[in-house]
Amino acid sequence: MARAGIGGVARAFRSTRRTRTAPAALGRLSHRADICRVLARPRVALARSPPVPARGRALAARAPRAVSGAGERRSRTLPALIVLGILNHTALTGSRVTVSLYALSLGASPFVVGTLMGLYSFLPMWLAIGAGRMSDRVGVRGPMLAGCCGIAVGAVLPRIFPGLPVLFAATSLIGLSFMLFQVGTQHATGALGAPADRPRNFSLLALGYSVSGFTGPLTVGLLIDHASFSATFACLALLPLAPAAVLARGWLALPRKRPANAPATASGVADLLRNRHLRRVFIINGLLSMAWDLHTFFIPIYGANLGLSASLIGVILAAFAAATFVVRLAMPWIARRFAEFEVLTAALFVAGGAYALFPFVASVAPLMMLSFTLGLALGSAQPMVMSLLHSIAPAGRMGEAVGVRMSVINASTFAVPLLFGAIGSSVGIGPVFWLVGAGLAGGGFFARRR
Repeated sequence: MARAGIGGVARAFRSTRRTRTAPAALGRLSHRADICRVLARPRVALARSPPVPARGRALAARAPRAVSGAGERRSRTLPALIVLGILNHTALTGSRVTVSLYALSLGASPFVVGTLMGLYSFLPMWLAIGAGRMSDRVGVRGPMLAGCCGIAVGAVLPRIFPGLPVLFAATSLIGLSFMLFQVGTQHATGALGAPADRPRNFSLLALGYSVSGFTGPLTVGLLIDHASFSATFACLALLPLAPAAVLARGWLALPRKRPANAPATASGVADLLRNRHLRRVFIINGLLSMAWDLHTFFIPIYGANLGLSASLIGVILAAFAAATFVVRLAMPWIARRFAEFEVLTAALFVAGGAYALFPFVASVAPLMMLSFTLGLALGSAQPMVMSLLHSIAPAGRMGEAVGVRMSVINASTFAVPLLFGAIGSSVGIGPVFWLVGAGLAGGGFFARRR
């Protein structure tokens, strides 16, 4: 009898494990609730509690993918965000080239063209923080969808209303709309996966933008030469429609509004800046953004002073773009072996050294090498800045932190040409390079400090 009783208990235990294992292997809870097996003689009787739907259970009690297919939607979110970002960024970069060439064809002065380019960053410089707070408050899907629609409208305006005045409205709207999309995209990318996955995720997103940064100007150049400005604006307006459709249908698992128990944002940006770790990231981000914008602005001027042709200056700039693409391919490997601040420290020192050497070279090959080196340094830094930002930002204020970063970037894009252009006009380009190199080296020591 004792042996039979023990055998019954063993059979009951094995039966229980089979009952629980099969549904769990499918990634969901069984609709049959917990089963209590009560020994009665040598056999086992079943006592069942009423079925409880998975929807009524706490999230902690649910197995993976038990939440209405969210696992499948989340797995496709990052690749989709990269593709949507490429389409919208292609529209942005393509519109910059198209607007500038169209304005020149209408007889606009270089000052007017510079003003149009500055308008891409002027409104985002002031409104990015508010956009970040909005993404925290209402979720990212709505702002991203509004951004896609705004890019399309801004791109089609010159097609509907030809002429110079409409370009001021178009550039302002495109810049503001892309900022809305970008804040939401970076917020969503940081929310995907574990913290250890963030450097890789942001590297892949930045890699996509490297592709669109190359294809946008190239594509519109071909369209302008073989079609017309009007057709080019129409094609640019079509690019954001696919992202808008994806976002409108809700096909992606995107961060929703801030949880009810998250801290309020009434204290404003000053509260974020009082966090010394966040402040450190913002300062480093500002230095890196300054270095990036200065290269774009001053290399054509420096090359022209050396007597280089436009095509050779383009080759030097292309070396920088190629380096950012190459280093972002390697970023998943780099992120597994080095901490964020280690990469940022190295990037600042290398970029500072490259800027210090620029005034000493006057031929194409060395300039290409320095430009490529600078691209490696600056291209490796952006994913690490975004990873740190998402790790340090207070709960429920990720969008606001991203907005502060976007404000810093747009302020740099707007102010660097004005400030360093004035310095270069008075003392020459060489001292500007040395001044920036010293600032970046100082930033390297600042980033290395614990």
